[in-house]
This record gives sequence, C-alpha cells and structure tokens, in this order.
Amino acid sequence: MVDMSTEPVLLSSTAAERYLRPFGRHLAFGGDPRTQMSVTWQVKAPVADPFIRIGSSAADLGELIPAEVRSLVTPASAGIAAEQYYLHATLTGLEPGQTYYYVVGHQSFESAGRRFTTAPRERVPFTFTAFGDQGVTDDAAMTAGLIRGRQPAFHLHAGDISYAAASGRGLLTDDYDPYEWDAFFGEIEPVAGSVPWQIAVGNHELEPWYSPDGNAGQHARFGFPGPQTYYAFRYGNVGVVSLDANDVSYEIQANLGYTEGRQTAWLAQTLAEFRADPDVDFVVAYFHHCAYCTCISHGSDGGVREAWVPLFDAYSVDLVINGHNHVYERTDPLREGVAGAAPPGSVVYPASAGTTYIVAGAGGKGLYRFPVEDSYRGRVTPDVVIESAVHLRDEEPAIEHAGWSRVRYTGFSLLVIDSDPASRPGEPSRLVVRAVSVDGTEIDRVDLVR
Repeated sequence: MVDMSTEPVLLSSTAAERYLRPFGRHLAFGGDPRTQMSVTWQVKAPVADPFIRIGSSAADLGELIPAEVRSLVTPASAGIAAEQYYLHATLTGLEPGQTYYYVVGHQSFESAGRRFTTAPRERVPFTFTAFGDQGVTDDAAMTAGLIRGRQPAFHLHAGDISYAAASGRGLLTDDYDPYEWDAFFGEIEPVAGSVPWQIAVGNHELEPWYSPDGNAGQHARFGFPGPQTYYAFRYGNVGVVSLDANDVSYEIQANLGYTEGRQTAWLAQTLAEFRADPDVDFVVAYFHHCAYCTCISHGSDGGVREAWVPLFDAYSVDLVINGHNHVYERTDPLREGVAGAAPPGSVVYPASAGTTYIVAGAGGKGLYRFPVEDSYRGRVTPDVVIESAVHLRDEEPAIEHAGWSRVRYTGFSLLVIDSDPASRPGEPSRLVVRAVSVDGTEIDRVDLVR
C-alpha cells in the first residue's frame, strides 16, 4: 500500500495553489466495508470545486466526484482561533475485494495517487492492527510505521488521538491547540491514506468548543458511518464494535450519560445481531476507557464494567481492546469476574473461557507504569495479585485485588491480529492476537479459537 507517485501533480504552479495542496488524507469504512469507503483530506483555505477521482487502475481514474467541505471554526475563547477545512467523499457501490486507485484535488490541482482495497466477499485470512493514545511524537510516528510494515486490512484506534485538548477533561477551560490535528493527520497520512483508520473517541477528543456533546469536531475530521461516534462493521468473519466510552466513564464524567442509554441499548442489539450471523465467528469491541487495567495512572473504570461488561459476558464477546493507560496489559479470560489462566502462547476458547481484555494504550504519547514488575513473553515473572484502583461514580476509587492481570509491558507497542477462518463447516476458526514492540519483538501472543 504505497503511493503511485512521489510528487503531486500541479495543474497550475502559482504559489497560492501550492499552498492549497491537499494534505492529511485518511480513510474509513462506511457501514459495509465491502462496498463503501470514506475519504477525508484537508486544505489550508477554501478551494473551488473539490473532488475525488477513483478507478480500478492508476491509468483510468474516471470522472470527478464532488467532495463535501466541512469547515471547523475554533473560537478565540479556546485559546487559539482557527478555521480548518476538511473535505469528505463517501464512495458507495464499490466491488468487494477490489483494489481501487484514487486522487483528490480541487480546481487547478490534483494530488498524488493512493490506493485502497475493499473488504472481500469471501471468508479469507486477513490482518488488522490496533493501539490507542498516539499523539504527535517521534514515538508515535514510529508506531505508525509499524502499522505500515504489517500492511493490515484496517487499523483500530482506541482513542486519545492527537491530544489537541491537552488535559482531556472535556471542559471549556482546557488548554487546546486545534493545529495539533493538522500535525497528526500529516503524521498518519503515509499509512491512513491507504489503510482505513477506524477511530474510537477518547477523553482527549472531548472538544466542547464545537458542540455541547464535544463531538462535532470529530464528525468534521473523520468519516463515521452514521451520526453517532459509535458504530459497527463486519470484515470477513469478524464483527467489530467501536464504542464511545465517554458516555459511561465514571472517572471522567464530562459526557457521562449523554446518550441517555441509547448507546448501550444499541450495543446489546448489535451484539445479538453479530451472534446470530452465521458468517461471524469472532466479535471484537474496542473503546477508550479500560474495563480492566492495573496501571497506576487510570486503573479500571467502574462505569464501563457496570454498563458493558455484562453484555460482553451475555453475548460471548471474544476480545475487548482499550487505551487510556499508556501501557500494554492483557488479562486472563474473564467471565462474570472469574478469570481463567492464559500465559503467553496459550490457546483460549472464548465460548467457554470468557472474554480477553487488552489495554493497547502504548501508541506513542508517553508511557505510564505498573505497581509491580512487567511480565511478558521472554520475561515472565511470578504470578502476583495486584492492588489496583477502580473508579466509582460518586466516590473515591475502590481498591481491588486484581489476580486477572496476565501480561504487562511498559514500552511502545502495536497489537497485530490475524484472522484465520475455517475453510470448511465444523472446523475451528482462529484469531491470533499478538503484541509487538517497536523493534518487532513479540511480547505477547494468545490464540482465540471457535
């Protein structure tokens, strides 16, 4: 997944047009990854007649398709006044499993080409990646490079994306720099221009300067498949659910209850539909605030446990991916709070053993620490029961004895997940879940089998 050319095509060469060249391209699936794709990019000022051209070869890209302009005005009261321009094109009617080439542009300018591939119709092996808490740092650029090397079908981002809102409290008095988003999209464009970048919003995405719920800025910047910041899609034999944990978090309550229960009701319905779908073997949920984590910075969120963990149990969700804590941690499989045992390299049968929870918050924005030693593949330490904090709604955090913490790693890392569906009915399908450090070392692996 690489550029088809190294330089943009200038149809005219004035300084103004060079200034207005598109940047920060990023993709996202529509509701059906087999037939729909959203393409988003930026320009630094208003442009005439923005468009996308798309085709099945670099030599034949077809006619111009108009793009939508979403301008985002940041008031001076936020600290830095700005007006940013995001251009969106929603592509529908695509062919499953097809590689498409595209360029974006506007009057007198056309960008360099990129390509993407839609989800296949068939049940075939594929890879996807995940992390959270990225920011704009040298380490974040390095972890983004790890994604590019894996050439995944898509990437899941578990929230806290650019850190434009530095404190992450969701308050109008927070420090805010809207131009951090420009830097972020520049950082990820080499990957996200070809790999769908599926985000979940974190507390650092709460931006109350744009709307009462703090989410309007993200709707300007990203191509969500619907009007909410939570959504679901199926890719091959995996059903994926992206949730907005700001709605249920007891630790950071700026948006607590803002959907008035609608998101949780939608989650129950969506999980039921996935489990009733014979083409779905595995269900993966991802969101920001941690259901289970022993990191001393944020610990676990009691609101997430109260609202959603019973649904994960009821519908036998296989894997939950979180961010928020800037570490890597994996639990033993859990069902109704009871843990099994799954050291690195284990095979887990989620239908009987329960859900595996992973914190993959080491995407690049600094690192936190655990109250005990790290323990990971190649450096396994003796089992311990850890004293860990759980955030409650209107009380001080409660201390619990967490015997479910299996793997802990303090270092930047990427989650790499390989889906290997059964080739014939009755045979097992496998979801291979691996964590790799920035030098490519595998620090954890667990195989989920159904």
